[in-house]
Amino acid sequence: MPTILGQNQYGKAENRVVKITRDGATHHIKDLNVSVALSGDMDEVHYSGSNAHVLPTDTTKNTVYAFAKEHGIESAEQFGIHLARHFVTSQEPIKVARIRIEEYAWERIAASDANSQFIGADEVKHSFVRKGQETRVTQITYDGSSWEVVSGLKDLVVMNSTNSEFWGYVKDKYTTLQEAYDRILATQVSARWRFNWTDDEQRMPNWEKSYEQTKKHMLQAFAETYSLSLQQTLYQMGSRIINNRSEIDEVRFSLPNKHHFLVDLEPFGLKNDNEVYFAADRPYGLIEATILRDGCEPKIPVDLTNL
Repeated sequence: MPTILGQNQYGKAENRVVKITRDGATHHIKDLNVSVALSGDMDEVHYSGSNAHVLPTDTTKNTVYAFAKEHGIESAEQFGIHLARHFVTSQEPIKVARIRIEEYAWERIAASDANSQFIGADEVKHSFVRKGQETRVTQITYDGSSWEVVSGLKDLVVMNSTNSEFWGYVKDKYTTLQEAYDRILATQVSARWRFNWTDDEQRMPNWEKSYEQTKKHMLQAFAETYSLSLQQTLYQMGSRIINNRSEIDEVRFSLPNKHHFLVDLEPFGLKNDNEVYFAADRPYGLIEATILRDGCEPKIPVDLTNL
C-alpha cells in the first residue's frame, strides 16, 4: 500500500446549546458552543468505508443536548468533562475525546424603579443582555485515565491611556518609528491556561471561581503595570495568575498591539497634546509568550489557533 493513514478524528462541531435554569421566577442562562472530536480505532472506516466502529456525529450532537438536560451546565469545564468521560467509557473503539467549548456570557437587565404597566420592576428576573467583553473558552481532553483541561478567553479588549512607553529599541536604516514616552497601550487578549488537575483522584477545581479570579488577576496586572513594552506587561499578567492561582501551571498569551497613532493636526493650526489618535486595525505587532510555574513543562500549543 503506497499510503498509510495518519492522525484522524471526527465529531460534530459547533453545537449551539442554550440551557435555561428556572429557580422559581429567577432564571439563569448558560449559552455554549460545543465541538466534539473523537479518535481511536477508526482505520477501517477510512480504508474500506465500514462504519462498524463509527458513532454517528448526529448522535454526538444529540448527546450534547441530552446531557444539558440530564446533567445541567454547572460550568463549561464540568459539562465538557461529563461529555468526554461518556464518549470514552461508553464506546470501546473511542480512545480519546476532545471537547472544545465557547461560552457566551449574559447579564441581567437592570429594571427601573418604577413599576411597568405589565410587570413590577422587582419581578423582572428573566431578562438578559449579552455581555460584550470576551468569549470564554475551554478544551477538555480525556483518554480514559488522564485529563487535560485548558481554559481561557478571547476577544477581551483592554486599554491603558497612559503609563506606557516604548523607546531604546534597535534602529536600522528602515526604522521610522519615533520613540514614545507616553503612549496608549491597547490589546485584544487571547489567553489559555492549563490546570494541574489531571486525574479523578485529585480535588477538582471550582471552575467558575477559577475563571473569575484568573480574569481578575490578569486585568489587575494589566492596569497596575507601568509598561515599557507589551512583552513586560504580558509577563506580569501571566506571573500574577501563576502566583495567585495554585490550580494553574501554565499560561499562554497572544496579544496583538492595537496601535493608536497621534494624528498630525498642525496643518489645521492645532496642537495635538496626546489627545487625538488614529486607531489602526492592521498591520499590528503580535506579542506571544508562555509563562510557567517553575519546574513545569509547557504543553499548551505555541500556535493558539490550535485550540
